[in-house]
Amino acid sequence: MNDKKDFATSDLTGGTLNALVKNIMRQLGVDDPIEAVRLVNSGECVVSRPACRFRERDGVIYFTVTSDGTTGEEWIARLEKNNFQVGNYAKSLLRSADFKPTGGVTTEIAVLKGMLFNDSDRITKKIRAAADSRQLTKPNAEVACLIREMFPDKELEAMGLVYIVTMHEPIKNSGGGLGLLGVDRGGDGRWLYTYYDNPSYRWDQTVGFAFVVSQVSPQC
Repeated sequence: MNDKKDFATSDLTGGTLNALVKNIMRQLGVDDPIEAVRLVNSGECVVSRPACRFRERDGVIYFTVTSDGTTGEEWIARLEKNNFQVGNYAKSLLRSADFKPTGGVTTEIAVLKGMLFNDSDRITKKIRAAADSRQLTKPNAEVACLIREMFPDKELEAMGLVYIVTMHEPIKNSGGGLGLLGVDRGGDGRWLYTYYDNPSYRWDQTVGFAFVVSQVSPQC
C-alpha cells in the first residue's frame, strides 16, 4: 500500500529526524542512536511531558524551592556558568554580608501577580500589606536565585509574567540604595536583576511578587 498516511515520518526531513534522534539520545544518556530508538520502541523508556512545576489559583502562582547552602559568590558563578545573566547591582547584593544562605530549607512560594492589583494599588507598601493580610511572609533573598535557576524564561511567559520580584528584607546595593533581587525575561532575557525597594513605587502589571506560604527546615 503506497498511502503516505501509513508513514508517520513521510513529511519530516532528514534533518528533523536526525535532531529528534539526537534529542532522544541526550535525554536517555545513550550514545548509540539505534539503541536509543530501540529503547523507546520497546517501551523500556517512555517519553512523557514534564510535569508543570507551578500551579495557579485565583491569580496566585504556587511552587516549592529547596535551598542547598550556595553562597552569594557561588550563585554568581553557578548562574553565569549556566548562561544566566547577573546584573552588577545583583552581584553586590549577593556579595553583601546580609545575604545569608540556608541549606536544606524547603519553602512554598506564593507569587502575587500584578493583575491582582488596580494600577493605583500596585505599589510596594500596598503589595506588602496585601501579603500580610494573606498571612504571607518575607522570603530569604536566596529564593530569587532558586527561582531564576528553576524557571526558564518560557515558563515565566507561561505564568503571564515578565518579572518576579522576591520580596525579601531589602539589602543595600553597591550604590547605597536598598534593593530586592528578582528574575527578568525582558530584553535579551535570563536575568537575575535588582529592583529598588521604594514603598511608593508603582509596578507594572506584568510583575509577580514572591512571598512565603510555609517553610520546613531540615531535621537535625
